[in-house]
Amino acid sequence: MFSSLSDKIQGVLKDLRGHGRISETNITPALREIRLALLEADVHFQVARDFIARVKEKSLGEEVLRSVSPGQQIVKIFHDELTGLLGGDAAPLKLEKPGRILIVGLNGAGKTTSSAKLARLLKKEGHSPVLIACDLARPAAIDQLATLAGQIGVPVFRPEPGEKEVVRTTQRALAWTAEQAGHNVEIFDSAGRQELDESLIQELVRLKEVVQPQEILLVADAATGQQAVSVAEKFHAALGLTGIILTKLDGDARGGAALSLRHVTQQPIKFAGTGEKLDQFETFFPERMAGRILGMGDVVSLVEKAAEAITEEDALRFERKIRTASFDLQDFLEQFKMLKKMGPLENILGMLPGMDKLKGSSVDEGQLKRIEAIILSMTPGERAKPDTLNARRRQRVARGSGTTVTEVNNLLQRFNSMRKMMKNTGNLKKLAGRMKGSLKF
Repeated sequence: MFSSLSDKIQGVLKDLRGHGRISETNITPALREIRLALLEADVHFQVARDFIARVKEKSLGEEVLRSVSPGQQIVKIFHDELTGLLGGDAAPLKLEKPGRILIVGLNGAGKTTSSAKLARLLKKEGHSPVLIACDLARPAAIDQLATLAGQIGVPVFRPEPGEKEVVRTTQRALAWTAEQAGHNVEIFDSAGRQELDESLIQELVRLKEVVQPQEILLVADAATGQQAVSVAEKFHAALGLTGIILTKLDGDARGGAALSLRHVTQQPIKFAGTGEKLDQFETFFPERMAGRILGMGDVVSLVEKAAEAITEEDALRFERKIRTASFDLQDFLEQFKMLKKMGPLENILGMLPGMDKLKGSSVDEGQLKRIEAIILSMTPGERAKPDTLNARRRQRVARGSGTTVTEVNNLLQRFNSMRKMMKNTGNLKKLAGRMKGSLKF
């Protein structure tokens, strides 16, 4: 997400940092480039215009003009303004007992999946959620929600077969939830349409009156750009949204919807879907996202992901291996598996300051499986001492893993380069580049 916009903004800021003094002469053309980049990223024209106006005003202020490092001041201004545009601070859910969340949106945006993802996240945080299927127009949505609920171990309410009346269904659901001991969050997955129409609005209004939710969250598809903004405005006018779940951030290179939704609706983006898997769903932090756009990374999120995937014992053992230069192929395989648990490698690199330029072509599942197959085809002794892998042994490993000797050689060559790089702990950027390269044949 934001890759094209991020590249252009970083290019402009790099040029501005090269100036010893900021003036209207050099800031005006720079901001013109960024305004065009925002519009190309599908940011609403009014949002782009207001953003540029605020940045220009602050960039020509006394604090910048008198600063000994005006370029750094400009970066801070951009970071602060992007953070504000995305919503300022993270907005937590308001969940008085029993907390009720109504999920709304158009078909295809990911309502049902997002409902299950949110339930999983809340359960992980210590809540006891239940899921309630209220999409009576699509029986498949009810089956999907029930399947996902089973995968995450959350109770689910299913309407009677053939039921078409949403109010009656909701009343039955509320009676059902009253019997579910111990739960404290109720998530209602509502109906959608291909396009927003009056019948859907009226159904959701009736549903809202019965449920009386503390939160009404719109699921918006980031890939739809300005359509998502228009849909958000209409939903907010009819229902009074309290927040937004932005989905498909992993597939949208423009990202303009995220920069426009908060400004247009004045409601916070509370969660973001970053992939199809149930665990690829996270709280939206405006300041962290602003840092990613500007190439400043997101170390806090990286540490949080690492803490989930790597135990303290494993981290200490890995650190000891690095310090004593005893890192071998078995360690590489274990660390590789841990990285996979944290998500796509490109996303991980994007969280490291200055590493976003290393992002690019994705690593497909076939490549990952071949790497594992090659290492698993070695004996424990060969993994511990890769130097013992002579030509004959490499041929055996290639046959055993269903790969070629060239692929085995390439992996070993890149592993040896990475191991040498690890001896220089100050060369993190080069190391990350080698790690990415080691996943390619």
